[in-house]
Amino acid sequence: MSFENAGNLQNDLAAWKASGEYLEISGHQIFVKDEGDSQLPVLLLIHGFPTSSWDWSGVWDELKTHFRLVALDMLGFGFSDKPNVSSYSIHGQADIVEALIAAKSLDSFHVLAHDYGDTVAQELLARQQSGAGIGRWLSCCFLNGGLFPETHHALLTQKLLLSPLGPLVNKLAGFKRFSANFSSVFGPHTKPTAEELALFWQIINEKDGKHIFHNLITYMRDRKLHRERWVKVLQQSAIPLALINGSLDPVSGAHMVARYQELNCRLDYLGVLAEIGHYPQVEDSTGVVKHYLTFMDGIGYQSK
Repeated sequence: MSFENAGNLQNDLAAWKASGEYLEISGHQIFVKDEGDSQLPVLLLIHGFPTSSWDWSGVWDELKTHFRLVALDMLGFGFSDKPNVSSYSIHGQADIVEALIAAKSLDSFHVLAHDYGDTVAQELLARQQSGAGIGRWLSCCFLNGGLFPETHHALLTQKLLLSPLGPLVNKLAGFKRFSANFSSVFGPHTKPTAEELALFWQIINEKDGKHIFHNLITYMRDRKLHRERWVKVLQQSAIPLALINGSLDPVSGAHMVARYQELNCRLDYLGVLAEIGHYPQVEDSTGVVKHYLTFMDGIGYQSK
């Protein structure tokens, strides 16, 4: 795990929250972390489902020596507001990210995304390609995520949440079931500890977050509905793209990488973490940072 030097996790999480800020975007309070030398290039980090910006805590300090880091908890996640709306669309989340970019006056930046955040990044890239996006993307790196709906092997619980049974499944969900499902997507030797699982569950339950699981899961429908748009942008990208992939991820591991290559999507760098699962930045923070900086070197970027 990437938290091996974290010490007391509760204290670390409290410090993480205290060092962030809240921005009002579209009438909602969005939690944002903005740290690092303002003279360094900007790296925008977009987290996955069902977690938060805390996922980046293991890579944060090392990446901060190379970049100004900007991360958010998207609407419905982490410390941000969690309104009980019928669905949370990927387009709506992309709007929030663009509002953050505008609020922070980010003219140009690199992007590092994971899972659900990959899909948000695909929509944002599509806007960039059409000339409608905000800010100028310099590169994008995807960690494990469902870039293609046909290779996204959703867990049974996710499928049930998306079904008419979703509200009932959500109501019955608890820490025990969450722990089993969450741990199942990690590598066999990098499972989260009981303390780490409890912390992830705590963050999910901020502002009674568990009650909207079945509303957040609608992103799986968005992926199918907008597949052509979001795959095309990977094939026709004008900026460097990279994958850093935990091969043993049952949801979007090596099989997703194979599909990416089969579809001739742009790929400037591939970082393979052979023994890692769905959360590379949590399971092997050192490996992720090493691969990411190698990608940066390969496209001619020097941070300092």
